[in-house]
Amino acid sequence: MSAHGFELPGAASAAPERLGGVLGAAQRALAVLNKTIVVLASIALIAASLILSYSVVVRYYFKAATYWQDEAAVFLLVGATFLTAAYVQSRRGHVAIDAAVGFLSPAANRIRLLAVDVVSFLFCAFFSWKSWTLFHEAWEDGQVTSSTWGPPLWIPYAVMAAGMSLLCVQIALQILIASRNSERA
Repeated sequence: MSAHGFELPGAASAAPERLGGVLGAAQRALAVLNKTIVVLASIALIAASLILSYSVVVRYYFKAATYWQDEAAVFLLVGATFLTAAYVQSRRGHVAIDAAVGFLSPAANRIRLLAVDVVSFLFCAFFSWKSWTLFHEAWEDGQVTSSTWGPPLWIPYAVMAAGMSLLCVQIALQILIASRNSERA
């Protein structure tokens, strides 16, 4: 069985088909945005590893306190994780449970994927809405972390909300493309 469903009959392919019209333009724009975010997220992961390595060296060799390093690394990791979720979804790279896929026809698998996309969209839309609510509250109230450094909490909440919103756009696009393809079949 597959972990991602790429090689299964009826499953979405890893490389999306090229479309024309508005859906195609949206798909291409989102692909460019996702690839740009992946590059920036890769830089953020490298920065987080450098920050944490610096923190370890400073604490061990110089016995100096570190105030900002852990939170800065966490902020970078949160950003990289949430903002790249749409890219991972565009490749159908999220973990899938494919126990029943081998027993289903290609048409049933397409329906299963569409149903999963709809449920995923609803969950992510709710998560996105709550994330934007957290961002707004943190912004309005001037909330900061409880550490000595005390960076504003709106930063990770904004990145989380933006990432989940982007994921919603990606899933919605996949639903529209799947619906369009099923109408043509």
